[in-house]
Amino acid sequence: MSQLELDHRKGLLITGIGGLVLTADIPLLRLGQGETWSTLFLRSVTTFVAAFLIWAVWSLATGKKPKIVPGRIGLVVAALYGLTSITFMIAVYNTKTANLVFILAFNTVFSALLSWIFLKERPKTVTFIAMFFMLIGVGIIVREGLSSGHVFGDLVALLSTFILSTAITVSRASGKDMGFAAIVGTALPMLVAAYMVSQNGYAVAVPGWVIFNGAVVTTLAFLCLATGPKFISGPEVAMFYLLETVLTPIWVWMIFSERPSDPTLAGGLIIITALVCHSLWQMYHARRMARMTALRHPV
Repeated sequence: MSQLELDHRKGLLITGIGGLVLTADIPLLRLGQGETWSTLFLRSVTTFVAAFLIWAVWSLATGKKPKIVPGRIGLVVAALYGLTSITFMIAVYNTKTANLVFILAFNTVFSALLSWIFLKERPKTVTFIAMFFMLIGVGIIVREGLSSGHVFGDLVALLSTFILSTAITVSRASGKDMGFAAIVGTALPMLVAAYMVSQNGYAVAVPGWVIFNGAVVTTLAFLCLATGPKFISGPEVAMFYLLETVLTPIWVWMIFSERPSDPTLAGGLIIITALVCHSLWQMYHARRMARMTALRHPV
């Protein structure tokens, strides 16, 4: 087996672990049995501390200190990720988990549109087709939210998705490593949540779940998912993000007996099918281009 094949398998394993770990995020938050701002504060603090411990260990081990916030653009990215954390947490407590994770999968559509508008990266025809079907899926879920009283949470989830896509677009435009800037962004929700907690009181019945989530689960998940692109293609990495969309509603269904409604399941199935088909096409296209390049430039 060639080194290239070994690296590819390594990338699939690392990224697969990250995607699986990420599916525990929302269930752990809900197991904490806390109110929105208290949970956000505790999660942000633990993630912030864990990130800087990793940065310190990494710096000592390698002798290199990666930039935490690369300039003013880094502050913008950090602020965007901070806003994403706030809106995400509000959505967790104001809509069903299935609605939330299916709508979060819509970030690929927003990212494609923002890249087209600001980076002049026109999406391919197949991307437009996938976006069309995903719009239908999200529309079904939001419409169901209107009838079930979750429309506010659904709209906040959609806002969170848009802000996240904006952060990704700005990061791509800058061409800089924004890994630690995204984590520094937890300072914003931490400060906002601290103020809200000081006004309304602190209430987390089982803090251990939230601490474990912030310090271990989210940190490990994003480290693995960020390492994946070193070994495998972007479309392949994106496939593993779908694990959260697919598995999280199942965990919540098993733990909390919260069955997704039929319209939500229908909308989610449309979104997942469109995403999987689009990602498979991207993988096929990338490999085809790689083969063509190898034929043009034989070693």
